[in-house]
Amino acid sequence: MMENQRPPLPPFTLESATEKVRLAEDGWNRRDPARVALAYTPLSQWRNRAEFIDGRSAIIAFLTLKWERELEYRLIKELWAFRDSRIAVRFAYEWHDDSGNWFRSYGNENWEFDENGLMRLRLACINDEPISAVERKFHWTQGRRPDDHPGLSDLGL
Repeated sequence: MMENQRPPLPPFTLESATEKVRLAEDGWNRRDPARVALAYTPLSQWRNRAEFIDGRSAIIAFLTLKWERELEYRLIKELWAFRDSRIAVRFAYEWHDDSGNWFRSYGNENWEFDENGLMRLRLACINDEPISAVERKFHWTQGRRPDDHPGLSDLGL
């Protein structure tokens, strides 16, 4: 069975890698695990912090639990580097737990894509920083970050 394509496709240029990063950010900000999982190969492998996740069904289960725990999740990703079928990003996201404690989570991801533009490998390192509600910087309405909202570099992150 032929997998669907998810443009832009490798090999990446600066423009296509930047677009791929923004599309990934938009997808995660929608917080729809089944829809997000479609951007990954059926046998995609992840390392997320100390967790190892294999395949779309595991990705859906992981993201479902993540967004049940990480409330009011808002994410910004930024291209760090790219070559051929690989992209490296840095990111930050803000969220709070069910007790109202706010966090900003920082990290880096390394991505590898197949010829159809589906991610087959995602390696993520993430650190959480407790913040107060007044220290929050991501204030858009839940969902896609507005085009005029500052990115990570603009926010000094």
